[in-house]
Amino acid sequence: MEPELLYGVTDQVATVVLHHPAKRNAMTAAMWAGLPPLLDTLAADPGVRALVLTGAGGTFCAGADISTLQEAPEAPQALAVRAEEALAAFPKPTLAVVRGHCVGGGTQLAAACDLRFAEEGALFGVTPAKLGIVYPSSSTRRLAALVGPATTKYLLFSGELINAERALRTGLVDEVLAAEELDERVPEFTRVLVSRSQLTQAAAKEFANGRTDRDSHWAAQARGSGETAEGVAAFLEGRGPRFTWTV
Repeated sequence: MEPELLYGVTDQVATVVLHHPAKRNAMTAAMWAGLPPLLDTLAADPGVRALVLTGAGGTFCAGADISTLQEAPEAPQALAVRAEEALAAFPKPTLAVVRGHCVGGGTQLAAACDLRFAEEGALFGVTPAKLGIVYPSSSTRRLAALVGPATTKYLLFSGELINAERALRTGLVDEVLAAEELDERVPEFTRVLVSRSQLTQAAAKEFANGRTDRDSHWAAQARGSGETAEGVAAFLEGRGPRFTWTV
């Protein structure tokens, strides 16, 4: 089958699947280029309140398809950075669900998501030193924000893979679960995400990502949204809230 990005929306959760099973879901130039417009479409859909990124079969993503680097190594990297930045800028919560290998560009994409859940046995690595490639500065800073400078240097200097337990200790992933538990946990957790206030989530995402000039914007949004009134009323009435504000 041709390499492609598969997607669907169920219960207000968009799922994007990296699909290139012949090469462990390695990203081709076309897949990198296709991700930003797909994310734009899903971001504009009011029926989408969260996004899951995962890989087909038993692996997440083995990185960039190396065959695409032979003629113009800088072009695929630029495409990858644009895809990474588009994922990081997605205005609703994003969750990478990692099984098997998450290497190179796979880790680049996972790090651009808000949260990462991994299956026991998953392996993570950032491998440009094996190819003599300079890892992008924006990607390096994002990785360092997650795992700290020392682990970032370990990963980039060595290109070695680390297991899911070490990824959890360093902050690269948020939860590590057995395969059957991961299958149950993802829909359970995304149901929680879509039930919460998108106003709170959108503001928190901007603030956590370092945006410091939007306090007045979000205060105005909160005043006109009715989210707080609904949340308080739901609490007092002992029911689930029905938040309606959307990005």
